[in-house]
Amino acid sequence: MQAKKRYVLVTLTCIFIVYCYFGGRRFKTELHQSRIDQLPSFATLDELSEAPSRLKRNPDSATKSCRMETCFDFSNCGSDPKVYVYPTDGPVSATYRKVLSVIRESRYATRDPNEACLFVPAVDTLDADPLSPEHIPDVASRLSRLQYWKNGRNHLIFNLYAGTWPDYDEGALGFDPGEAILARASASETIFRDGFDISLPLFHKEHPERGGMPPAATANQFPAPKKHLLAFKGKRYVHGIGSETRNSLWHLHDGDNLILVTTCRHGKSWKDLRDERCDEDNKEYDKFDYEQLLANSTFCLVARGRRLGSYRFLEALAAGCVPVLLSNGWRLPFDERIDWRRAVIWADERLLLQVPELVRSVPPERILALRQQTQLLWEQYFSSIEKIVFTTIEILLERILAHRSSRQREALIWNASPGALSTLATYGDSRAHLPAGCAAPPAPAAPAAPPRPLPAPSVPDVAPPPTPGDTYTALLYVQATSPALHKLLANIASSEFCEKVVLVWDSERAAPTLKLLARMAGDSRDPLPVMVIDSTTHYPGEGVSARWQPLWAVPTAAVFSLDGDAPLLAEELDFAFRVWQHFPERIVGYPARNHFWDESKGAWGYSSKWGGAYSMVLPGAALVHRALLAQYGAAPPALRLAVRRARNCEDILLNCLAAHATRRPPLKLAQRRRYKAPHLHHRSSWSDPEHFVQRQSCLNTFASAWGYMPLIRSVLRLDPILFKDPVSTLRKKYRKMELVTS
Repeated sequence: MQAKKRYVLVTLTCIFIVYCYFGGRRFKTELHQSRIDQLPSFATLDELSEAPSRLKRNPDSATKSCRMETCFDFSNCGSDPKVYVYPTDGPVSATYRKVLSVIRESRYATRDPNEACLFVPAVDTLDADPLSPEHIPDVASRLSRLQYWKNGRNHLIFNLYAGTWPDYDEGALGFDPGEAILARASASETIFRDGFDISLPLFHKEHPERGGMPPAATANQFPAPKKHLLAFKGKRYVHGIGSETRNSLWHLHDGDNLILVTTCRHGKSWKDLRDERCDEDNKEYDKFDYEQLLANSTFCLVARGRRLGSYRFLEALAAGCVPVLLSNGWRLPFDERIDWRRAVIWADERLLLQVPELVRSVPPERILALRQQTQLLWEQYFSSIEKIVFTTIEILLERILAHRSSRQREALIWNASPGALSTLATYGDSRAHLPAGCAAPPAPAAPAAPPRPLPAPSVPDVAPPPTPGDTYTALLYVQATSPALHKLLANIASSEFCEKVVLVWDSERAAPTLKLLARMAGDSRDPLPVMVIDSTTHYPGEGVSARWQPLWAVPTAAVFSLDGDAPLLAEELDFAFRVWQHFPERIVGYPARNHFWDESKGAWGYSSKWGGAYSMVLPGAALVHRALLAQYGAAPPALRLAVRRARNCEDILLNCLAAHATRRPPLKLAQRRRYKAPHLHHRSSWSDPEHFVQRQSCLNTFASAWGYMPLIRSVLRLDPILFKDPVSTLRKKYRKMELVTS
């Protein structure tokens, strides 16, 4: 009996042991699996190559709900919204002084707060770090005392640095912005108000106010193999936030293909807080030059530091090094309109060890596309404080115009040359309306607008025609009637492609009463319509700038800008238009001029001497895209004021605008040296020495305003096929052009 009990007890004990063994393993497996489910899975290369979902560092943070519809007053924003900058009162940093300066001198500015749509405080809010020497105290009370503050409504606040050590909270501005729009760097997804705030790039104090460094890779955009595949050189932090990612980069560094070096040698107490890797990291850090790394690397790592944003982002763009972003939750600059998928590679801080495989998987053709886009974006939107500020304002103006008309410029305009800053939002909202070099989809041409009551608008309010179009409008600037004018009108009437003539009369005498131009005898085409506009009545005070004001009367994309005494033949008109159709983004014409650097005077000089090189084609006899003329009307007021005061230099300013927007030179045609009628030379201003002094002064004024010389030299001249070749004239299409000797 006792033996039976012992057998039963042993059996039950064995069963219990077996159950505990297998049941425990199953429990451990389930527990382990539950922990695995909580960890991020291994990301595929396809997932890493796309823009990540908006990861949040602190998903519990509360955001203020503000939208343009709820926190912005559109009542004072007309078709041309203006920006009012408060008078400076109190200390302002050098950087913020640049921000205020470019706005005050821009076409957006107004001195009348009653006509302003947007307000910019002169209170320096750039640095909200209380430990910074440039931090301005008592910002909250300064803002509240502003006359038009109204809890920040319709106000724009710029901020680069927020929070302080040790947590550097991006939302810690130190004041309540209320309903003001925040344009800020290092913006986190948790505090960013979509469709209301604007994300800025973090830029150095030395960032130029205007102009800026040209893109480094435009001369050689092709992805030739570089010395390093991926590079990073910067600080790592042994205390405070920003430590995790940069502290782990040494795992990827191989000293050759992957250069990822950091140093903890910064701050006052780094020696007291250094860890066991500091000495080794500092030694490796000193082996590499930062500028050379940027120039010799295909990809540049942009890792989060103290804040989400980093100076390395703009530095990589400028160098043509494709940024690899390692900053979860960072709202990229101007991502509302810029498509960053074309220019950067996203990585995930939690999957750091996958970064090498990610960059190795990018094919050469995509590297080429990425590098080209970095150069475009750098030059168009980031190379100067002026461009960063103007991009911010343009995004806001697009929102305002979209609220009024439910239209905005398509994304392609923002992400392709010439960019949104060179295209008026009120002029064209489609690539088909831009002076772009590549083909655009066809669009129906707009009918010509009839004459209007005074004053006539300076920009068209009808749908612009497609680019480049099959006809042109002759836009004549006339100060006196003469036989040369009648001869020019006759040649225009004989032109194959002219659709309309718009004659801008600038004289105290009565304007001529032309209505139609008869075509050549036997020509079955309808007579050529002529519109005469008296600029002294329609555009008083504009002077020579009035020649391009009546764009509302121009139905075509191509505008043949002509002086009233330009002695061009019909063949020259037609040949110029044929060439312009292939280069609609450029000024194409006959009279050329050049600029040069005068070492003895330390200034830019202007030359009209005949030679092989040129940098300007004067619009006294040249074809221009109507969008460029519209942009002339929106040029900085200070530049247009200089033209009006001198009654000169409008042609130089137009060439500067075209070169600045396209970064291409104009195109000169044929061998013609003169474009003025000989019998009028004695009355011409070209024989006046003061005329050239004025033009040299204008040239330096324009270069100073842009921060660099935008004009680009060229030695290319385009002639018709078989031009002056010793062959039969029957084989030549433009025979009369060869007879021009002047």
